[in-house]
Amino acid sequence: MILAADRLVAEAQTAIAERGRWIIALSGGSTPKALFELLASPQYLHKITWGRTFLFWGDERCVGPDDAQSNYRMTKIALIDHIPIPVANVLRIRGELAPESAANLYAHEIKRIFGLAEGQLPQFDTMLLGLGNDGHTASLFPESDILGRDDVLVAETWVAKLKQYRISLTAPVINNARSKLFLAAGDDKASVIRELLEQTGNYQNYPASLIRNADWLIDQAAASQLQR
Repeated sequence: MILAADRLVAEAQTAIAERGRWIIALSGGSTPKALFELLASPQYLHKITWGRTFLFWGDERCVGPDDAQSNYRMTKIALIDHIPIPVANVLRIRGELAPESAANLYAHEIKRIFGLAEGQLPQFDTMLLGLGNDGHTASLFPESDILGRDDVLVAETWVAKLKQYRISLTAPVINNARSKLFLAAGDDKASVIRELLEQTGNYQNYPASLIRNADWLIDQAAASQLQR
């Protein structure tokens, strides 16, 4: 986790030095939570200029901000409550709204912060990504109706196996980020990671295979099936 924290600090410092701000899209899950807690610790807290940092999310469940399933809530408890970041710099997905409305509002916020014209893609400085044991990343799930979407920045999707709507950045937005970093831990991800990184088996069936030129930080258990 120290490697991940050091990398984010370096990317934040570079972005702020070169462009005046650092714009990151965060992910949910237990692995990012540990990273966020580390960034909020005395060891790292003052290494990032939080006043010039903008927090977005790669995806969100369609729940309210105080719901236990909310990615925003997890991040708030682990990181946001402990750092001096302006409220206006925290751009959460409004999961409490109707799914289509939440997606449209989030796309509007992205366009506003990035100053985008119609048809332009944002370029996040950093895109944090998780990985499910089904090969999903963000809320791009296998057989999802949004996997091929390139006409919107943000889309709502119904995840049948979870019986839940999700809001997600689309693959073109994720791929356009300057830096894309997958964080994964646990042996339940090992077979999927092996197929993705070695491009074997049914790797193209995994939505994570849509993400190009990403870096991976994985623990020993997640790497246990890699051949090289």
